[in-house]
Amino acid sequence: MASTDTTGTATGKGPARSDDLAGLEAGLDALDAVQVNRTPVREVLLKKVLPPITAVALVLVAWQGLVWAEVAPDYKLPAPSTVWDGLSDMWLQGTLFEVIWTSVSRGLLGFLLALAIGTPLGLLVSRVRFVRAAIGPVLSGLQSLPSVAWVPPAVIWLGLNDSMMFAVILLGAVPSIANGLVSGVDQVPPLFLRAGRTLGATGLRGTWHIVMPAALPGYVAGLKQGWAFSWRSLMAAEIIASSPDLGLGLGQLLENGRNNADMPGVFLAILLILIVGIAIDLLVFSPLERWILRSRGLLVRS
Repeated sequence: MASTDTTGTATGKGPARSDDLAGLEAGLDALDAVQVNRTPVREVLLKKVLPPITAVALVLVAWQGLVWAEVAPDYKLPAPSTVWDGLSDMWLQGTLFEVIWTSVSRGLLGFLLALAIGTPLGLLVSRVRFVRAAIGPVLSGLQSLPSVAWVPPAVIWLGLNDSMMFAVILLGAVPSIANGLVSGVDQVPPLFLRAGRTLGATGLRGTWHIVMPAALPGYVAGLKQGWAFSWRSLMAAEIIASSPDLGLGLGQLLENGRNNADMPGVFLAILLILIVGIAIDLLVFSPLERWILRSRGLLVRS
């Protein structure tokens, strides 16, 4: 009987073979089926909301402690309550959101322009060897160049207007976006490209259906860095190139505080710039990164 069972299993006949196939199919189904469970609200509050609130509270306590210890005069280190009073005054005067929107609108529009230029440029550099050898090192050099260096020539070329602001943003953000996409394309497995060509995905179709989805993690990292460069470039341009025709943005608010020796105003401008940067990351890039991880089965819980 033992030899008969073994023969049946070896020849692919009998209940043992069927059980093995059923177990294998069940295992593959379990691997394919990624269980996405919604995190309870209480757990979200404890793990994602409470830690940053606690960190902010600790910073405020330390700040107030330094004020009470009188480590610096009031005109150098204002109390948090003084900065809060300045924020309340801007709110009551109706200028708070106007100042924020002036900078945010410029930053977002400049970033979208950089996205429209940096994406095809990155694809061109990553897919054409001659172009990569010609301008690849230039893009890396431009990425390491401080954005503030572009403000003086941009003012001379374009004058004190929004075009100057957008030029500085583009020169700061385009290299980061292009290099991020190049890095993502370089990490695409060659097997994907060969499989795409076998299925007829060549040229633009291969770029759209094979290259871009596979390079998406590196591309999104480049977009995130590109936004950071856009925001920093804009702040540098608003601080250096100040004019009533440009309106009052966050960078100009910071410069006005410096000119008037108004440290509460300086601290307020710095906090607003920081808050906007954090908000864009939390509202745009963090959900995008989670979506990419979830679509690849790398994020089990959301």
